Amino acid sequence: MTATGWVALGMALFGALSYGVGSILQAIGAMRSTSTVRTLGHPLYLLGVGCDLLAWGASMVALRELAVYQVQSILAGSLAVTVVAARLVLASRLRGRDVAAVMVTIAALTVLAMSAGPQEAVPPSGPLRLGFCVAAVAVAAGGWVATKVGSPGVVAALAGTAFGGAALSGRALPMPEESANTAAFLLALIMEPMTLALLVFAASGMLLYTNALQHGQVGPVTAVLWIGEVVAPSAVGLLLLGDSVRAGWQVPAALAGVVVIGAAVVLATAPASSTTSAETAVVPKPAAPVPALSAPLSAPLWPSLDASTQLRPFLDQESGVIRWWGPPVVDRYAGTFWWWGPPTSPQLVWVPAGRRVGTRFRGTARVPRPEAYF
Repeated sequence: MTATGWVALGMALFGALSYGVGSILQAIGAMRSTSTVRTLGHPLYLLGVGCDLLAWGASMVALRELAVYQVQSILAGSLAVTVVAARLVLASRLRGRDVAAVMVTIAALTVLAMSAGPQEAVPPSGPLRLGFCVAAVAVAAGGWVATKVGSPGVVAALAGTAFGGAALSGRALPMPEESANTAAFLLALIMEPMTLALLVFAASGMLLYTNALQHGQVGPVTAVLWIGEVVAPSAVGLLLLGDSVRAGWQVPAALAGVVVIGAAVVLATAPASSTTSAETAVVPKPAAPVPALSAPLSAPLWPSLDASTQLRPFLDQESGVIRWWGPPVVDRYAGTFWWWGPPTSPQLVWVPAGRRVGTRFRGTARVPRPEAYF
């Protein structure tokens, strides 16, 4: 392998690491949201998307030098990264078979790294360009239907197919001839049909993966995702894009690919993979019954207070509840900087007496307040 090939291999390994960390962040963000739209705006999900973008860029660089099956199989090892990261970050339990699957994955990825032969650049023909564009639209349409009637596994499989299609599009994408005019170079790249197919595949995969995470467990969803992302794209790369296997390494490469997929299935059942699939439910304790009065009251419960008396909160020693007679300290306002969401949405905010935060909601009307909290 040449020096450029080793650099490409390093980029593929970096992509696997970034994908593994991104899966954890996206899963937590998706489980803490109530819809796909809200998930896309969650900060943890956005951070996970940033990791995915780094991994995607690294994989595009690797695909210029390495075979599709090689890069995609290495990226599939990100599930092992996900399991190990869940153990370190979330203190999840690792079974003996999970540790063995991680070690087997590392060994299989080593075999795959050594099995790639010289890759030939195949200029995409007109029918190939048309086929990629039609496939991108078909996967997007099928994914939309699957989100309405399908299971998370079907949605995850289509997401993996979409990501695999993006990898194939990046592998087959012809670079325009170098020109001193940068605008002409970018225009030629944008007008290339393979670029359109790449963008449609990538956007469809991201949305479908988000939907699958929202309705399924992160481990099985991610395993099905990588199976769909490795199998079909690898076959297309070998048959249509000029990918080749090193002489004498055909059988070891095939076995290593099967081992990676099998290890991914084992890791999908790991407790560390399903840690973020459900939030811990907090069951409130029932309120204590109010004791009956043994005799009629001869005096009011609270003494009458003069209007000039300064009101202060009173702590009920038995129930531990703070009684407050002054202005409400919890109100509905909008535009606070610590809440993630549209600035026009009402929310409950703790406000000290005499202070206000931006715009107050009263029913369905917005009442502007001139006082600022800070």
